[in-house]
Amino acid sequence: MSVLEGRTLFITGGSRGIGKAIALCAARKGANVVIAAKTVEPHPKLPGTIHEAAEAIEVAGGKALPVQCDIRDGDQVQAAIAAAVDRFGGIDIVVNNASAIMLTPTEMTPLKRWDLMHDVNVRGAFATVQAAMPHLRKSDHARVLTLSPPPDLAPRWFAPHVAYTLSKVNMSLLTRGWAEEFAGRVAFNALWPVTTIATAAVKNLLGGDEMVKRSRTARIMGDAAVEVLSRPVDVTGRFFYDEDVLKEAGVTDFSRYAVDPAMADELMPDLFVDPR
Repeated sequence: MSVLEGRTLFITGGSRGIGKAIALCAARKGANVVIAAKTVEPHPKLPGTIHEAAEAIEVAGGKALPVQCDIRDGDQVQAAIAAAVDRFGGIDIVVNNASAIMLTPTEMTPLKRWDLMHDVNVRGAFATVQAAMPHLRKSDHARVLTLSPPPDLAPRWFAPHVAYTLSKVNMSLLTRGWAEEFAGRVAFNALWPVTTIATAAVKNLLGGDEMVKRSRTARIMGDAAVEVLSRPVDVTGRFFYDEDVLKEAGVTDFSRYAVDPAMADELMPDLFVDPR
């Protein structure tokens, strides 16, 4: 039986993309999944709602709870955590997936976008973990997974889009700090994709359909996340790449994750990843 069987995952921003993929992979292992995200009505450029994600989770074999939540609002986060506990009796795992992105240089970054990225990426992750911690402490499988890169202070990752990079690195620093603060009780790790992932953000912001063709599906992040979340509590403070995690788990054929199998050898490295 999977170690995720009957466990409750609280996933932020899980109505689409990588968050939804993690939710579905966990559901296939028998998990309860709380989808905490903003989208309740279909959006023309951002397909997927919390209710559609919940339906897919149930079909995949898990139990779902869709909760409308803007993680920038601390009261909404507290209410979403309370709803999760009321429905499933506790929380075992938090996945900090929600993220805002704008890849612009300093002079082209409106302060409103700075605030959005830091409020969602950093403040939102902090607020979610803070609200969930009393319940994580009660779990015998307490895990937090944050989608952020290994902290790398190389100037080339900052110069083109310093505001976004700073917000993601700060998520990684939270992971490092929490791993030490809660050592032995809650495992805190981070996960990042080696290649670009075929999400709405990649299509709309990073290069359209051509970039999507050179990307992998979100399933690779879902499979990798389940592997990390199944590890012992002393595996903490680690920064994982999806491909490396799955290689350790015995995966040798990664072509199945390619959006376009013909492009499987020409994939685009993700941000903060050196070509391999």
